[in-house]
Amino acid sequence: MIIMPNNKERSRGSRSWSRRTIRSRVGNEFRRLRLRNMPLRYQLMLLFLLFAIVPSVGLGLLVNWTVERVVERQVEGHTMQLIGKVNEALNSKMENLQNMTYLIAFDPDIDAFMGEKKPPNDDAGINTQNKEGNTATEPNRLYGIKQTLQGFTTLYPEIAGIVLVNGSGDYISNEMYPRAEQSLTGEEWYRKASVNPGIFTVLGQPKERNIATHVRYKDDEIVSVARSVTDETSGRVRGVIMIDLKLRSVSQAARNVTLGKSGYVMVTDAEGRSVYKPEHPLIDHIPAGWFPSGDSGTFTAEAGGGELLFMFQSSTFTGWRTVGVFPARESITEVRQIQFYVVSFVFVVCLFGLSASSWFSRSIAQPIFRLMSYMRRAETGNLRAGRWSDRGDEIGMLGNSFNRMLAQIQALISLNELREQQKRDADMRSLQEHIKPHFLYNTLDTIHWMARKKGVDDVSDMVGALSRLFRIGLSKGKDHIPLHSELEHITSYLQIQQTRYRDRLQYTLIVPEELRELYVLKLLLQPLVENAIYHGIKGRRGPGEIRVEAMVEHDRLLLTVQDDGAGMSKERLAEMERLLEAPLESMEAPWPEMTGKSYGMLNVQARVRLSFGDEYGIVLKSQEGEGTCVTIIHPLMRELPTPQQSDHEERKENE
Repeated sequence: MIIMPNNKERSRGSRSWSRRTIRSRVGNEFRRLRLRNMPLRYQLMLLFLLFAIVPSVGLGLLVNWTVERVVERQVEGHTMQLIGKVNEALNSKMENLQNMTYLIAFDPDIDAFMGEKKPPNDDAGINTQNKEGNTATEPNRLYGIKQTLQGFTTLYPEIAGIVLVNGSGDYISNEMYPRAEQSLTGEEWYRKASVNPGIFTVLGQPKERNIATHVRYKDDEIVSVARSVTDETSGRVRGVIMIDLKLRSVSQAARNVTLGKSGYVMVTDAEGRSVYKPEHPLIDHIPAGWFPSGDSGTFTAEAGGGELLFMFQSSTFTGWRTVGVFPARESITEVRQIQFYVVSFVFVVCLFGLSASSWFSRSIAQPIFRLMSYMRRAETGNLRAGRWSDRGDEIGMLGNSFNRMLAQIQALISLNELREQQKRDADMRSLQEHIKPHFLYNTLDTIHWMARKKGVDDVSDMVGALSRLFRIGLSKGKDHIPLHSELEHITSYLQIQQTRYRDRLQYTLIVPEELRELYVLKLLLQPLVENAIYHGIKGRRGPGEIRVEAMVEHDRLLLTVQDDGAGMSKERLAEMERLLEAPLESMEAPWPEMTGKSYGMLNVQARVRLSFGDEYGIVLKSQEGEGTCVTIIHPLMRELPTPQQSDHEERKENE
């Protein structure tokens, strides 16, 4: 029975198939968009843009941020400096007024007036002492006081008036008078000065006071200061000195100070009331709650339909605040002008970076694409050299190297064909001549037995030793042989040499049985024994002895060949030690003066070091007239090296 899927199952399967297809396509597109899968030209363009545009944009942002902070700090510092100068000027004026009150109080007539209990225009009059020490009537004293006050107002034209009020409510002034017939001791300015005995008090602009000036200054045209005069013994307030200062002297310090294009400086009291402000201020009154705590600071506030920036500095002497007011957008305008230049610079850099990256990527990628086409052509077997321009950069050098590589490949192919032909010819010759070594062994063995049959034992021994010497020397092409085979080889050689030299040569072999199965490089001892015979035993008078010994020390095999022959001089020993320690490259090309003398020893040194490393080799000791001792330091080899080890030794030898 066959069950057919319904329509819902078919639609669900189709939707699942479509989702898998979409995910597969999206995955393929994502992998295609990977950087390493993009063409080289686009990779170079992205890298150039990354290293050119990104740092420029980062530098622009950093400069923008830095400039904005620097401009803000400079504006704030410059404004604070101007405000500080205005503050110092106002403090200087107030200090002059304070000193003036001291000078007024020190006058004897004024001092006497401050201590009176009667009205100054009493008919009886009050006798007082003038400056010359003479007595004077009350009218003369009043005239002297007015003259003193007139001198101060003449010397300081910024003073609008000076009034002296004693504790009885009597007053003296040239320019000022009460508006109503009531005691001036009840005035608020008198009470403020009396609250701080002997302390200079800045009252600010007058408001609804019972005193006026003959010039009829308005309240917003003057600033009042006062100081109470106290009794030195009791500390009682004797009276008050009040001075009205013309506002233009205050505004003179702040009028010429401009902040930016439309900013200005204004002076307020501790409650925020304006002491001085320009004709068209941005704000008429600054509430005291706007000011942060501290003697100076900066704040912003919305006023007059815009955001204003306020910088202020308070005076501890007067209690006034000198405030700098200017629109916040003025500093922003300067910053935006710098931002415009920065953005323009970044735009030019980006435009130049796009053009330069396109040109650089094309100049680098185009010859690489050409090289790729030549490589693909070489893959098909066409080894014809490509055409390259006279570029002297790395791309041109790479193209020239590619052409030389193609030429070398063609030469190697031709050489390989020639060597294959030569190998086939050599194989044919090897098949014809492989019988020669066996023929040599068989011939020497036949001579050996024929000599023994004839009773010529010395000839038989000589031929047998020579046969063993050849057989062990060839060793079927092996590089490593057991130590007992090496000893057998050197024994055969010594037997032949002993037959030649008769009684002049004696030898001793000292090799423990447990060491005879160790493996060593073949033909190590024969060159050393040969040197001992020809340069040691042969050079001395009388018979000599050669001692061959094997031992193990520090997990290393030591093979020693020692003779009691002529030995070496110190100069000759030093020269030999220098040659033995020389690099292997120099050992492979022996010096002309060493040919026939020490080449065998140097050859052994080179073979041992090439096979096992520089920590192995020959150690030479000799003394003239006493003999020479040559020690071969050889690794312990209880098994034949594996083919991998042999390949490694072959690679070291090739290096």
